[in-house]
Amino acid sequence: MKLTIHSSFLPQNDPDAALAFYRDTLGFEVRNDVGYNGLRWLTVGPAGQPETSIVLYPPEASPGVTDDERRLISEMMAKGTYGSLLLATPDLDGTFEKLAAGDTEVIQEPTDQPYGVRDCAVRDPAGNMIRIQQAS
Repeated sequence: MKLTIHSSFLPQNDPDAALAFYRDTLGFEVRNDVGYNGLRWLTVGPAGQPETSIVLYPPEASPGVTDDERRLISEMMAKGTYGSLLLATPDLDGTFEKLAAGDTEVIQEPTDQPYGVRDCAVRDPAGNMIRIQQAS
């Protein structure tokens, strides 16, 4: 069996802020920008990697989610404990410097972890944890 990761989903509660972060700050390509019933879905991905995408979706559009669950999701997003993404770069320190020089919320500066990776952590505008590790 041969499988690849095509798309992953991260919640967003402000599509314009999400677009600015993923396109303008991280340099991702916008692959799709779809509105429906007053909501907006964005599909972005790393330049040069058209086979891998992230769908930034409005969590209130998820079918079967109750009002109580929507409130809980909003609370978890605000704390940065709902969605996360792990990225890799060949230049962690340079990438971190660019992110820290802007509007990005820094959670952890580049650190050598005891489990063998060097990484940092920031949050996107929705509160999602974005960890970036040094590529080998």
